[in-house]
Amino acid sequence: MAMAKPSSESAGVHRVAVLALAPVVGFDLTIPPTVFGAATRADGAELYDVRICGLEVAPIRAGAGFSLIPDYGPEALAEADTVIIPGTYIRQPRYEGTLPDDLAKALGTIRPGTRIASICTGAFVLAAAGLLDDRDATTHWQRAEMFRALYPKVRLNEDLLFIDDGDIVTSAGLAAGVDLCLHLIRRDFGSEVANRAARHCVVPPWRDGGQSQFIERVVPDEGTDGTAPTRAWALERLGQDLSLGIMAAHSRMSVRTFSRRFKAETGQSPGTWLLQQRVRHACHLLETTDLSVDRVADTAGLGTAASLRHHLRTEVGISPLAYRKTFRAG
Repeated sequence: MAMAKPSSESAGVHRVAVLALAPVVGFDLTIPPTVFGAATRADGAELYDVRICGLEVAPIRAGAGFSLIPDYGPEALAEADTVIIPGTYIRQPRYEGTLPDDLAKALGTIRPGTRIASICTGAFVLAAAGLLDDRDATTHWQRAEMFRALYPKVRLNEDLLFIDDGDIVTSAGLAAGVDLCLHLIRRDFGSEVANRAARHCVVPPWRDGGQSQFIERVVPDEGTDGTAPTRAWALERLGQDLSLGIMAAHSRMSVRTFSRRFKAETGQSPGTWLLQQRVRHACHLLETTDLSVDRVADTAGLGTAASLRHHLRTEVGISPLAYRKTFRAG
């Protein structure tokens, strides 16, 4: 799927419209202006023009006991390069699977090719509009069962922090909106700008793992008795053979016990975790070195260039060369 090109690229500023729908999740609403506002060129020039809008310019109630007045009405949607729907408790999309008429009309003004994103339960709005049918998407893990019941055509994966499906990007709950916005900055202007924005916001530029690691469960103290030492050991040897048996032996556990403890501590199976770390390391090498794709694949423990291409496309949605061209710092 072709990615949308920002219409304001010629001016060097990407316009973002954040549509607040009452009752809006206040935390979600503050994420885009905060994170995109921290994205600047090396000389301090702003790269995004973020506009908070409503279905009308009138007070919008938040779910946390306050209201706000947006500076813009729905006309901002037609002028945006990216439209973001933060989390909302709006009844029809959340509980009935439908859109109110005024919201449907507003969404209908979005220009073809505009990138559209959601944070948390904002995905319910995109799904109600039919924008997520037969596509991969995510939302807050606590709302996954309700989402599936309302929107069975959507390929929901609540284990991920965000899912980039080209012109549609969805994030998991609440703080995952930060991960989504940093990813969009990285996609638009590269890793250097995204990393600088992350430092300003005092957040990691990339969080390893998925939403599953934050789902409610009893998590034991890792200390020196869990799988943490083996994970740290494995991260220093990603290019080597790290079979389940080898990692279990390093931890001095049986394979069965190691697998159970690993899943309890990380929310992932050892194989899933290891593959994710190898892909992340490959991305780092693509961004920071001139190594060939074959060498990157071998160094990261992915074996062949074909394997790297397959896993990177699955994880990020693009090829290794496209990733290097898009995200390489500088």
